Amino acid sequence: MNDTSIYAARRARLAAQLGPDGIAIVPTALERPRNRDSDFLFRHDSYFYYLTGFTEPNAWLVLAGDGRATLFCQPKDVEREIWDGLRLGPEAAPEALKVDEAISVAELDTRLPRLLENRETVWFPFATHTGLETRIDGWLSKVRSRVRMGALVPEQQRDLCGPLDEMRLVKDAHEIDVMRRAAQISADAHIRAMQASARLLRQGVDLREYHLDAELLHAFRMGGSQYPAYSSIVAAGGNACVLHYRADAAPVRDGELVLIDAGCELDGYASDITRTFPANGRFTGPQRALYDLVLQSQYAAVEATRPGARFNDPHEATVKVLSQGLLDLKLLDADKVGGVQDVIEKRAYFRYYMHRTGHWLGMDVHDCGSYVEPSEAQTLIERRDPLSGEIVKSRPSRILRPGMVTTIEPGLYVRPGDDVPEAFWNIGIRIEDDAVLTETGCELITRGVPVEGDAIEALMK
Repeated sequence: MNDTSIYAARRARLAAQLGPDGIAIVPTALERPRNRDSDFLFRHDSYFYYLTGFTEPNAWLVLAGDGRATLFCQPKDVEREIWDGLRLGPEAAPEALKVDEAISVAELDTRLPRLLENRETVWFPFATHTGLETRIDGWLSKVRSRVRMGALVPEQQRDLCGPLDEMRLVKDAHEIDVMRRAAQISADAHIRAMQASARLLRQGVDLREYHLDAELLHAFRMGGSQYPAYSSIVAAGGNACVLHYRADAAPVRDGELVLIDAGCELDGYASDITRTFPANGRFTGPQRALYDLVLQSQYAAVEATRPGARFNDPHEATVKVLSQGLLDLKLLDADKVGGVQDVIEKRAYFRYYMHRTGHWLGMDVHDCGSYVEPSEAQTLIERRDPLSGEIVKSRPSRILRPGMVTTIEPGLYVRPGDDVPEAFWNIGIRIEDDAVLTETGCELITRGVPVEGDAIEALMK
């Protein structure tokens, strides 16, 4: 069991934002059937876990504005525990989780109306649990049936994601420690996959993407991770130009690049690393030229990732370097697209770089948290997209602050084309690291796996 004081302190912080007559309802995730008599491996809801540290299914947290926390959980059941494992149970939960009261989840529908009665505001995470709104409507309907007896029905329903997202966006020391450990396990896994690729090709093995995926999974579990943070991407050759490709059965060929985007989850926190490497351990000239360009763009983005900067600044730094490089390598024709500023303004780079340079990272691999600066949410910026012609409305991007964690992941993806130099066909490159904002800049916690081209080649020898 984790340090319960961490979760109690989070509940207290959240309760203070609910208002004295507010009450919050937070369910954990549902168990999902995979096929007959078999469920997908259960993974708790992130909001619920953030507030409880409790990983059992079929549980709910109810938190009142005065800080009182009530947990609904599965009752002890000797027969079910023989099949499914031990349950904490309502009797042990208050002491183990430092909640005020724990009740069997079988009583949820009976107890919730009474807990909601005479409250002013009901808080719950909007649009995150299918059917939750309907369930709450049912409980409120029971409260309404008691108005003749003097009961008051809550007049407001508010989205709990707002305050919780703001809390989760800035990580505390405990969270950053777990994320550092997850990052190291993932870095070790990438090293293992890189070295296996070169070794197995040297041995003449009919190497497939799934072989490298197996190396990742082995390292994740050996490191103590519970499971991958997301479906691993192991993309050989031209498959790397498919952004959300999955590890499959395609051959890993001598002379081609391999892109691996994979990270483990440890104690509820994700890591997220992408490395691109030559399958045989040696870059060709065109591969190295594109690789070094992406790496230089990542260095520019890292430099731009610092407190006081905007979330969009690393992306803009990346785009500037990539745009110049695409002109230098003749992947963009200056006679047709103009200079580097023209490439940026026309978004001519988009053909080869079509995603953003980062996202928040935490309990979820694409973690919660607004990308808009809250104090400037009313400031609307309109511009015409040069590619689609649409009017795009946006707001000033988030100001970066210490404790935030973001990925930095520039890439280039070159598909065959009549106007594309053939030497670059079917090359997909992405380099991704996890960055913790510090007081002076950022710390890359995933550099346990090399990123320089020479270092990758040395590692794979």
